[in-house]
Amino acid sequence: MPEAFASAVIAAWATTVWRVVRDFGGLAAWQPAVAGCVLADAEAPDRVGCIRTLSMADGQTVVESLLTLDDHTRSLTYGIVSSPYPVQSYRATMWVVPVTAAGETFVGWSVNFDYD
Repeated sequence: MPEAFASAVIAAWATTVWRVVRDFGGLAAWQPAVAGCVLADAEAPDRVGCIRTLSMADGQTVVESLLTLDDHTRSLTYGIVSSPYPVQSYRATMWVVPVTAAGETFVGWSVNFDYD
């Protein structure tokens, strides 16, 4: 099962970065590969089990489910429910960690999946 990892240090406080990352319906605001995002239940955007439909910049549609959300550890995990891409068992986790008193934040993203 392949695993991918990406990270960045962002010049903003962890509380600010976490507010953006934890917004399960707000992905299109900061992820250039996502042209639009619609929640199945806009009344419960942070409820485990929430479903989002992503309109990708390449014209494809991806449906994802929120699997975990932990404000204490500033982490969330989501999985693909359906997509046109040749992946299965796709599970990704993002986490946000303060790194300095100067207000920078480490953001990590990892994903595991199977593929055709």
